[in-house]
Order: sequence, then structure tokens, then C-alpha cells
Amino acid sequence: MRTVYSECPYAHCAYGAPGSRPPAQGRHAGPMDHASPQLSAPTRCFTQLLSATRRGARLARLLGVTELRSWGASEGLTERAEAVVAELAANAVFHGRVPGRCFRLTLVLDPSAGRLRVEVSDARGDLYPQIATGADGAGALRLGGRGLTLVTALADHWDCVPYPPSGKTVRAVLSAPAAEA
Repeated sequence: MRTVYSECPYAHCAYGAPGSRPPAQGRHAGPMDHASPQLSAPTRCFTQLLSATRRGARLARLLGVTELRSWGASEGLTERAEAVVAELAANAVFHGRVPGRCFRLTLVLDPSAGRLRVEVSDARGDLYPQIATGADGAGALRLGGRGLTLVTALADHWDCVPYPPSGKTVRAVLSAPAAEA
């Protein structure tokens, strides 16, 4: 048996009872001459697992620069991010290394918010980074310990959060003004 409808069987869902007319102009949403919303620039994201070696740290820096350039980021932002990625990746390799485990580089560029977030995650959650003070050693003569001081100078802020199950993530946020991003 075939059912024949004289009108759309779902008309009552949209306009009320079957056979009723659509609402008059302006009854629901008003005239349709308002400006349509503008879409903001898309958020870009890049993430890569790298070996916890010197080569992995170097590759993190090179991949970060390549990705930012492909996104059209300004040269100023790219240079600052390059230094931050290099320092955080070096810290992951020299201080956060666990044999057989990698580290993760993540870049998130949000042009509408005007910022770039750089994240480096490693497997050593028991050892959180600290900025070296002058009392730690021979001051200007020491060979290391100035990486996070550089990150502090280049980034708007940075922090460290747990990375389950046993690691940590060091995040740095760099401002990228709309003209720069």
C-alpha cells in the first residue's frame, strides 16, 4: 500500500499545523539585511615526536622554522620562536631525557588571538626547570644554565605542567600582533 501526501508530511514541524503558511517577514528573525559574521584566520597546529638526542633538538628547531614560514608568520616572530624552540628542545634532550623515550614539539599559532604557543614535552616529570641564579656558579664563566633566562626574555610568559603519565610540558607563549602573524 502506498501513501500519498497532498502536502509535505513534515510541514507542521517547520510552520505549525499542516496547511499553515510560513511566518510573515520580520516575525521571527527580522529582515535578513544584517552583516554576515566574518570568519577569523584559522588556528594552525603542528606537532612532532623527535628523538631525545642532539640531532632531535636541532631537527625541532629546523622543523619549527619551516612550519612557521609555511604559515606565513613574520620573520620577527619566526626568529624569536626559533630561539625558544632551540632552548626548550635542548633542555628536553639534556635534562629531560629518559633512554628510549622521545620528546614532543608542538606549535600552535592563533592569529586572531595574536599569539604563538610553543610546547616541548619530555619524559622526566620529576625534574622541573628552574631559572639559574647568579649564586649557582661562576656567573658569566659557566657554560650552561642561561637557556630559560633567554626564554623568559623572548616569551610573554612560560610555565611547566605535568604531561601524563610521567612527563612534563614546558610551554612558552609569544605575542604575534595581527600584522606580524
